Amino acid sequence: MDETGVGRRPWQLEAAGRQWFDRVLATVLLLPSLAMPVAGVDPRWIVLSVVQVLPLYWRRTHPVAVFVAVAVAHAVQVPLLGTPIWGQVAFPVAVYSVARFSTAGPALAAMATGVVAGAVASVDWLVGFFAPEVTVQRLLPYFLTCSAFVVTAWALGTLGRTRAAYVDTLVERAERIRFEAEQQVALAASDERARIAREMHDVVAHGLSVIVVQADGARYAAAQDPSLATEVLGTIASIGRESLTEMRRMLGLLRADDTGTAPAPRLTDLPILIEQAGECVRAELHGLETEVPVGVALTTYRVVQEALSNVRKHAGPDVQALVRVQVTDTEVSVQVDDDGRGAAADNDGSGLGLLGMRERVAVHGGTITTGPRPGGGFRVDARIPL
Repeated sequence: MDETGVGRRPWQLEAAGRQWFDRVLATVLLLPSLAMPVAGVDPRWIVLSVVQVLPLYWRRTHPVAVFVAVAVAHAVQVPLLGTPIWGQVAFPVAVYSVARFSTAGPALAAMATGVVAGAVASVDWLVGFFAPEVTVQRLLPYFLTCSAFVVTAWALGTLGRTRAAYVDTLVERAERIRFEAEQQVALAASDERARIAREMHDVVAHGLSVIVVQADGARYAAAQDPSLATEVLGTIASIGRESLTEMRRMLGLLRADDTGTAPAPRLTDLPILIEQAGECVRAELHGLETEVPVGVALTTYRVVQEALSNVRKHAGPDVQALVRVQVTDTEVSVQVDDDGRGAAADNDGSGLGLLGMRERVAVHGGTITTGPRPGGGFRVDARIPL
């Protein structure tokens, strides 16, 4: 395994290295044939040995053609010479090359051809040495030896081919797993960015909208009662600090050295949220002390928060809102109504806030409906199962 956890291929020669290896092998096998003239060997031996060994230069790129050429050269030897020559070493190398670098079919054909060639060669050589006293006892050792060379070469080549295919499969599978893992990480990061974007939108939109409302109220109250303006400014400061705390918690999730351990909003924080919204918001809250999953509590809080933000942004002036939250053993129901502009509001239901609410509720298998309500105004109605 490498540093990324992906399977590493076993060491092997590069393309240039393999080419040089084939050249060196063929040259080494060819040199004895070229040295035979010094020893006064029959010229037919020299020519046949060279012809039999020479195709091995291309054994890796054209294994079947090389085997055919080597086999034909060996077949030509039968009527010309009755004894083995140096060029016989090319036959098992050619069989190995077919088994290693071709497919199973040509490899089996090469092995079968080699066994037959071993039988023919055994008879031919024994006739040359012992004619006419050729017996089965003398023939069998020759045949078994020749066949053993052929079968061993075929077995080694087949083993190399299957092992290479197995390693390629493992490496391909490791690459596919790595690619899929990278995709999963990218998707998880995208989901996390979307979640943080929704969180940031909820925090910023709610906090700023409340601050704007409270600041407007303080401006009007300052002319009548300065002490009331001071109280409102204190509320603005408190809301700003809470919004900054939540933003730091979420931004902390983006840092490797910060785990963002500040507690997420809970159901019991809803009264504070509604109180910050001002006197224009009434609430009917039941069962907030019920233990619910943290994700459900956060979703409930964000739905109420976003709904109230939309009331302040879209419902119009002098609007009244009613927040109903009911927690039972089976679900959390949230309903936020306002008596504002309703269908005439400049919100078509496709904004980021409403989309974020739908996504949050859908994660928990819940449902949410938003839109104008009968009699005027706007309604957000969510059901989150427990």
